[in-house]
Amino acid sequence: MTKNAEYILEIINNSKNHPTAEQIFLLLKEKNEKAVLATVYNNLSWLYGQGLIRKISAEGNPDRYDRTERHDHLICRCCGRITDVMLGDLTAELQAQLGVRMLSYDLRMNCICPDCQKKSNNAP
Repeated sequence: MTKNAEYILEIINNSKNHPTAEQIFLLLKEKNEKAVLATVYNNLSWLYGQGLIRKISAEGNPDRYDRTERHDHLICRCCGRITDVMLGDLTAELQAQLGVRMLSYDLRMNCICPDCQKKSNNAP
């Protein structure tokens, strides 16, 4: 693993904010001023392919990156805000119901976050 890949993995694993590639790039530049955005995208692709990070895609929003620690996500349909949620592990239940060996799953639930609900309720 290259130094840049190590830095990027460290940035993602230490973040609770699901950073975009551009946000990761800005943080990487603090450690390696010669880094370019293509380096970030190439390393994100490699890290994702190796199963070392998760990619969260939500329609109309840039991809975001996350640690692989077991957790699920609420994604606001209005603003794109992503919130971690800790639900029980459904692996055994899914395996029994589907009759296949589950390697992993990624549960993303669409919602309207409290801030957007407030804006909607206050709209004229």
